[in-house]
Amino acid sequence: MSKMDVVMPQMGESITTGTITKWHKKIGDTIEVDENLLDISTDKVESEIPSPFAGKVVKLLYDEGETIDVGKVIAVIDDDMDAAIDDNQEKESSSVSSSKEEKDIEPPSSQKVAQSNEKQQSSERRFFTPLVRKMAKEAGIELSELEKLDGSGSAGRVNKADLEKFIEQKSQQSKSTPAKTPVFSSTDRVEIIQMDNMRKAIAKNMTESKLTSPHVNSIGEVDMSHLVKFRESFKDEFFKQEGFKLTYTPFIMRALVMALKDYPMVNASIDGDNIVLKKDINLGCAVAVAGNGLVVPVIKQADNYNMLGLCRAINELAHKARAKKLSMDELSGGTFTFTNVGSFGTIMATPVILQPQVGIFAAGVIQKRVVVMKDDSIAVRSMMYGTHTYDHRLVDGELGGLFLNAVIKHLHEMKPQDLF
Repeated sequence: MSKMDVVMPQMGESITTGTITKWHKKIGDTIEVDENLLDISTDKVESEIPSPFAGKVVKLLYDEGETIDVGKVIAVIDDDMDAAIDDNQEKESSSVSSSKEEKDIEPPSSQKVAQSNEKQQSSERRFFTPLVRKMAKEAGIELSELEKLDGSGSAGRVNKADLEKFIEQKSQQSKSTPAKTPVFSSTDRVEIIQMDNMRKAIAKNMTESKLTSPHVNSIGEVDMSHLVKFRESFKDEFFKQEGFKLTYTPFIMRALVMALKDYPMVNASIDGDNIVLKKDINLGCAVAVAGNGLVVPVIKQADNYNMLGLCRAINELAHKARAKKLSMDELSGGTFTFTNVGSFGTIMATPVILQPQVGIFAAGVIQKRVVVMKDDSIAVRSMMYGTHTYDHRLVDGELGGLFLNAVIKHLHEMKPQDLF
């Protein structure tokens, strides 16, 4: 019989921490191998983490909402189903941070002398997790109030649930107290919503991208009439064959792959003063996650896929993205990104580059418009705007325009009937 440590997993080569968003098991529960133990959020993805062991959960060392370094023990599972529960479990983080945190809590030694023994013992005895401290600070609760709370955690520790209950009680008390401020206060007309982890990550990454890369946009028109005609004639047969809808995304992504082969400098990144040319074309495709921002799964070596393979890969990754089942490998290593803003009815967009890439292509909605043809005749065609956004540190206007024209050319010359 043995106890097995569960550590904070490495969710990617550049990821050093993870935030516990939910425990699916509590102390004393049994768990099977690959059964979900907890949810973890990083600055790139939210993931469900399966248990690497089967047994009985005997320790959960961190609360929901806490951020932990990769490799640290976060839980302990005992393969003895009759194992006793350790009621005196200590938080793993306390060994690293408690000395610093207690220094922040305790007053200077010269002031301790003047304090009562009861106050001194209280400040030395009570330990509050970083999550509880943060929640208390946001709610305007002083440390002196925290020290008076009875905790339901081990050794009387105040946990998240205890503090939430206390905050709710204070809120109810304030509601029952006659208001001293005017009824029509400015706070009555606003609602404060806390960002979730994915929104925080998006905000951070988009801001950093704008600060890193001088963005330039080249925009062109694409005549998609022949592709629209083909899709309309083939979509029912395709659905019967594959079980999902045929969209325009794989056609555009195929054209992007071909254009990246024509202009490999666009399939690069910058490392200090070095240009890093990528031999693989790893094409990212932005997927909107309802109510939760977007993620960009990556089709690795997209140039090795035929048209049907691209369709299947895009559909599978989109489903996994919306179900929050993407692995870190499926979200990393992209060399260029595609985003289909036309799916929202948007005519065109100027997207933000996903670092450390140097380019992204946005496709607008396909609309019928009156067009003057090369022979000066007038026709109604299915037209789309395409935007190539690029990092001006590496891609100049000439290269940016040449790449855009190559995408348009490959779409115009594409013979979709030969691709399936």
